[in-house]
Amino acid sequence: MTDSKSQQYIYGIHPVMEALRAGKEPEVIYMQTGLRSAGFQDLLKLIGEKKILIKYVPIQKLNQITRSNHQGVIAGMSVVENQPIEEIITEVFERGEMPLIIVLDRITDTRNMGAVARTAESAGAHAIVVPQAGSAQINADTVKTSAGALNFIPVCKVKNLTDTLLYMKNSGIQIVASTEKAKKYYYETDFNVPSAILMGSEETGISPHLFKLCDAEVKIPMLGKTGSLNVSVAAAILIYEAVRQRKS
Repeated sequence: MTDSKSQQYIYGIHPVMEALRAGKEPEVIYMQTGLRSAGFQDLLKLIGEKKILIKYVPIQKLNQITRSNHQGVIAGMSVVENQPIEEIITEVFERGEMPLIIVLDRITDTRNMGAVARTAESAGAHAIVVPQAGSAQINADTVKTSAGALNFIPVCKVKNLTDTLLYMKNSGIQIVASTEKAKKYYYETDFNVPSAILMGSEETGISPHLFKLCDAEVKIPMLGKTGSLNVSVAAAILIYEAVRQRKS
């Protein structure tokens, strides 16, 4: 059952189970702390098989989302359709275009996600790739922050970023990581080839195991006293450097 006021939620134990069995992929499932009702174990097993993020919350949190009979379970659905990155890359190459993919590792703020999407779509990037777990929800607020860009740029939620980056590399796409620890500046890297720009969390940066797959590491000059940029601003600088080089 979906909330009439917000079509991005499914609530109730059996409706959520039916959605999962039908192939729906919630971004997160909110579950009442201490829930032990009938069907709970079956739901928990199904969620585990699908590897979906669970957030245990007090019942007051669930009641804020809907006043209907949620039975202690609410699934937060993405308002944007998930698209396979493999199909997108194939289509881009078939059109004779040079892929520009934005990969976001553990970006959890919806406003940052929306801002990156707005820049990426404006610059003509072909897709945004995010992990299914540990990323900001793509909800109505995210779409609003993106100024509607998320309605146009494909979003690919993948189960394993490592496998996805390996697929890109095997497809001839270079992986460029943005990190303040890099020796080269972003404008010293050649973006006039198929490229994926990898951005990490502002708190912890890019996951160490993903660095091993990168073809280049680049940094942005920081000349003032502030040590870093907002991730959406940093992403915009790299994205438009790729555009500049390709338009030259």
